[in-house]
Amino acid sequence: QVQLVESGGGLVQPGGSLRLSCAASGPIFSIGPMGWYRQAPGKQRELVAAITSDGSTNYVHSAKGRFTISRDNAKNTVYLQMNSLKPEDTAVYYCNVASLVTPRGHGTDYWGKGTLVTVSS
Repeated sequence: QVQLVESGGGLVQPGGSLRLSCAASGPIFSIGPMGWYRQAPGKQRELVAAITSDGSTNYVHSAKGRFTISRDNAKNTVYLQMNSLKPEDTAVYYCNVASLVTPRGHGTDYWGKGTLVTVSS
């Protein structure tokens, strides 16, 4: 059974940095695109950043130049380095795996339980 576990959230002051991690565990042969989403109170979940298996990335406009997504395929882990954080970055951040291959075949759309990021002075 595939599970995604996020870590690294917390309280940080405006202008500060946090690094989120998401490790996928279970019987996994390979992982396709991975991403980070966030959901702020009263708002819809939005894509923050995504990365393909070969390292191509894309970001929501508000994250460009401040956030960096990366992955370690050997560890089945995706990271989100967040710098110059703003109060409007406050949200629950969710890890997503769009597709992967297990001994049972292809699977799609896996989610972690989320980690809270609060940016406040």
